[in-house]
Amino acid sequence: MLYLSDPITRLSGVGEKTALLFQKQNIVTINDLLHHFPRDYRRIPEILPICDLQEKSLVVVRGKIVSSPSIFSRNKRTFLSFDVKDATGTVGVTFFGMPYLKKTMVPGKELLLYGVVRKLGVKFVFDQPKVLKADEYEEMKNCLWPVYPLTEGLGNEKVRKAVRACYDCFSEIKDYLSEKNRKNLGLLNVSDALYKMHFPKEMEEVYDARKRLAFDEFVFFLLKLEKLKEGNEKKESQFVVDFAAEEICEAKKSFLKGLSFALTAAQTKVLEEIERDLSSGYQMNRLVQGDVGCGKTVLAFLSALYLIKSGFQVALMAPTEVLASQHYEDIIKMESSRGLGIHAALLTGSVKTTEKKKIYSEIESGEVNLIIGTHALIQEKVNYHNLALVITDEQHRFGVKQRSALMEKGEMVHVLVMSATPIPRTLALVLYGDLDVSVVDELPAKRMPIKNSVLGPDYREKMYQFIAKRIAEGRQAYVICPMVEEGDLDGVENVTDYTDKLKEIYRDYAKIACLHGKMKPAEKEKIMQDFKEHRTDILVSTTVVEVGVNVPNATVMMIENAERFGLAQLHQLRGRVGRGEHQSYAVFMLGNDGKKAKERLEILNRSNDGFEIASEDLKQRGPGDFFGLRQSGLPGFKIADIFTDAKILLMAKEYVENELQFRTFEEFYSLFEKENASLVDFHAICL
Repeated sequence: MLYLSDPITRLSGVGEKTALLFQKQNIVTINDLLHHFPRDYRRIPEILPICDLQEKSLVVVRGKIVSSPSIFSRNKRTFLSFDVKDATGTVGVTFFGMPYLKKTMVPGKELLLYGVVRKLGVKFVFDQPKVLKADEYEEMKNCLWPVYPLTEGLGNEKVRKAVRACYDCFSEIKDYLSEKNRKNLGLLNVSDALYKMHFPKEMEEVYDARKRLAFDEFVFFLLKLEKLKEGNEKKESQFVVDFAAEEICEAKKSFLKGLSFALTAAQTKVLEEIERDLSSGYQMNRLVQGDVGCGKTVLAFLSALYLIKSGFQVALMAPTEVLASQHYEDIIKMESSRGLGIHAALLTGSVKTTEKKKIYSEIESGEVNLIIGTHALIQEKVNYHNLALVITDEQHRFGVKQRSALMEKGEMVHVLVMSATPIPRTLALVLYGDLDVSVVDELPAKRMPIKNSVLGPDYREKMYQFIAKRIAEGRQAYVICPMVEEGDLDGVENVTDYTDKLKEIYRDYAKIACLHGKMKPAEKEKIMQDFKEHRTDILVSTTVVEVGVNVPNATVMMIENAERFGLAQLHQLRGRVGRGEHQSYAVFMLGNDGKKAKERLEILNRSNDGFEIASEDLKQRGPGDFFGLRQSGLPGFKIADIFTDAKILLMAKEYVENELQFRTFEEFYSLFEKENASLVDFHAICL
């Protein structure tokens, strides 16, 4: 008998070495493994004649080996290659790291090969195909095959067998939803949902399973939100700003005069809402939501100035060191030119220990009145003198616990959170239920509109030439790929190989850098800083640049396989350009010439309004739009997506408000003591 909390080494076929490979995917227990969901599903194709092969297609070929295998080395890797022929043509086959196959891959042997083919010169080549047995092929033809997120050394078959071993050892998992609740909500029981995510017969079963798991994830999120609201109802605050005071009036006048632009009507409206909060005598809990470049940071800085001039401290927490440093540099420039009385300090993980001690002392004494940083702001050693306002930038990048921890550094502090993720207001009111929502829905008048294009794969070479011209003019470019490295999603570009390709194309006149989420934080920070300071010309990245620094010199955003992303996320990505005086361009490259995909992306051609695009995204999403990639740009969810699953979110909200009764709330709330608690932990307690 197995339990959810048991280590995966209890499973047949999972030894210590395999367990270490699973650990790289954060899989330690049986429960972790059950929640390691496929990123895609495949039905194996019919056997294809070699003459009908196409570039980057996933195929099955049957043929005989017609050449003796040869072994060669390249980049410290050993390769084995040979040719396979059927009645219609010949295809090359290459295996790496498997020289021992030379003994068995002999001329005349018939093979059934399954994998992605690429074109090399005039012929097609299989790289590391799966060699199938005839009975194995027949089995795969009759069901959907899960494709899992993998790591080097951990193959798809090994994961599938481990998950199967789980279900061979224990029966149905207890559900926290009653049968009556499930029927009313139209949901599977959780045991069936978990099973069908791994072993579906048809895609309809996947949709039903995912609906249940998305519901659970939203319930968990909403309960966390309820817990946060429980201790943070609007209460009287000692930090009151007197906007009639001469010092406050002069500071505001000086701040606005120093800007190179006038506030938009939307900024003015939101500023008035903030000022009402700060002068009301009650604690402010406000979200300022708006497109990239709409001027949220200006409102945050001005809010901070009000509290500083009233004699209090302000903390501003950013998700990355690069972004925190950018805010700090902006404040220092502002202070040096206007003399506003802001004494700022930058507190991040990379600050040296001796400097940290000095900053800690200055914070505690009140000598520093604006503290800008990352998670370092909530460390135990940081004691604030009279913290009155907490600002979190790109707040969805922080967990509930982190935001709460910063608020607890003071008493009844004002809270201002900022988000550039465009979310329709109906959903924002649910997702940010503990906050008053303000929307900055207007861009500065002087900002030059981004020129957008949706292009098919035939235009890729022209785009490379276009980027080369921009580089020659002294500009920079982003190239976004959906994946970090080559995987099982056929036809999908990956950062690793794409970087190598661009280094070859631009080897004489452009410096290329690669950025993705698997890198260590310090490495990511350095790469972004190098790009910001123009030590690199082209940054090839995954969506980790979605929330990044301001690089006004970057004028091209080229997104590969754009059809794989949600509209709202594509809009968020293109917001990385168009931030300077030069004309900027966003190019959405399709992985194929699909008419439907091009039509869906055309709204990005028509509009630069993030909220209009988010609303359209909400209308267009269907149950099949969630494979392989995060869509919404809100990384707190493993399964759920606020656009695809908007109806499920509202359903979960109603359930939490009217129906939910746990055995003991204390047992559930213990999850908040765990950093980054997730759906896995929620099920572990509920089931």
